[in-house]
Amino acid sequence: MIGGLKTFRKRLLAWYDRSRRDLPWRASPQRPGPLDPYHVLVSETMLQQTQVATVIPYFKRFLERFPTLDALARADEQAVLRLWQGLGYYSRARNLQAAARQVVRDHGGQLPADARMLLTLPGVGRYTAGAVASIAFEIPAPILDGNVIRVLCRLDKVQSDLREPAVREALWARAAQIVPRRRPGDFNSALMELGATICTPRNPQCLICPVREHCEACQAGLQEQLPPPRKARPTPLVRRKTYCIQCDGKWLIEQRPARGRWAGMWQFVTVEAGRTGKHNGSAPLPIEVADATRIGRVRHALTHRRYQFEVLLARVKSKDLPICDGSRRWVGLEDLDAYPLPRPHVKIAQMLREAADIR
Repeated sequence: MIGGLKTFRKRLLAWYDRSRRDLPWRASPQRPGPLDPYHVLVSETMLQQTQVATVIPYFKRFLERFPTLDALARADEQAVLRLWQGLGYYSRARNLQAAARQVVRDHGGQLPADARMLLTLPGVGRYTAGAVASIAFEIPAPILDGNVIRVLCRLDKVQSDLREPAVREALWARAAQIVPRRRPGDFNSALMELGATICTPRNPQCLICPVREHCEACQAGLQEQLPPPRKARPTPLVRRKTYCIQCDGKWLIEQRPARGRWAGMWQFVTVEAGRTGKHNGSAPLPIEVADATRIGRVRHALTHRRYQFEVLLARVKSKDLPICDGSRRWVGLEDLDAYPLPRPHVKIAQMLREAADIR
């Protein structure tokens, strides 16, 4: 970094005071501080690998339904997952509720202010602990997310491979070095805001950057090359067949296992493509079906893999509604909103609704 740290902090905070976005989890003239630590924990959990614009409506709905840690701790997990539906990375929702229950049980319902204590909560990692400690409690704890990494790499002209553990530790040490004792929460928020709005991955707006005079990458003309880009890795394609099984105006859905992707959520009956008669690759279809007709295809991309669902419409051979166990249910299309569905199955449900409207 070029220039003095004190001047850098002053300029960054002055810019933040003028230019920060009005977000529902931040203090503002309409929402004067102090901030509710629970609100900070919810927002930081939702913001992991998710854009701000996507999070805003989810954050508002979540707090309307679960306004306190105690309300979240007492809630039914299915209700929590249903409210999280569409936000993705559902383990965040389960960990958030587990953290709420631990706080109620072990800390009298009050989030601990110490970053080390926060790290003992389910789903709370180094970044989230630092964010909650600094933003909610004004503890000078460092943070390091994608935006902050990019800002620090450009400020210090870091050209090393970010996948190296030693490089990451050096960035954590740098983040700890620059966070001030006064207004640490605003400072950390300003770093993230700078990375999100000015010091962007492509086409950074250096001409209007409030700290460009401190940036070694800008002075060297390397801002577009830093941080060093990672080589793209091929993402495997996972193929599935989804059977939308109908009987007497009802549709068969099943609950996914308690562990793994989309754990505990509900879906239409899904099998591995290429394994005829296999259910989830290991068991037969739960009932005998007839007249399976392909009605479409749904694609879904995650960070490390892609899914392709071939959607088939089928009917049961029996005229009577088969009895199902607790992990399978017959529901009407109008009742699906009561069940948390993975995004691909939300799309499949919409396909069925549109087909019903056409008929």
